[in-house]
Amino acid sequence: MLSQDAMRTLLHKIYEIDYCDSAELFYSRFVDKKYDIILMDISLRGEKDGLQLTQEIKELPLHKGTPILCVTAHAYSRDKKNAYDAGVDFYMSKPFSKDVLINKINELTSI
Repeated sequence: MLSQDAMRTLLHKIYEIDYCDSAELFYSRFVDKKYDIILMDISLRGEKDGLQLTQEIKELPLHKGTPILCVTAHAYSRDKKNAYDAGVDFYMSKPFSKDVLINKINELTSI
């Protein structure tokens, strides 16, 4: 099972990454940067959750086609449905292995 810190450490070794834990930080630092993929948790700091931010990101011209991979500890079937309804391209609930995560990132980015 990958914790948030382990995931960040692992991904940093393979990909160029930025880390953001709130919608406010996304809008203040990253909204104008193009990404190959966005990993989104349902739980974020601040007033908006990851599903609200996903819906907003999917409406931004720069990010319309950017795949969003929901990576979360929220594991109920309604969480999965809500994630897909918000616009995520794939939903993964913890625990999962690093190989599964990397394979899905590569699949969604066509690497």
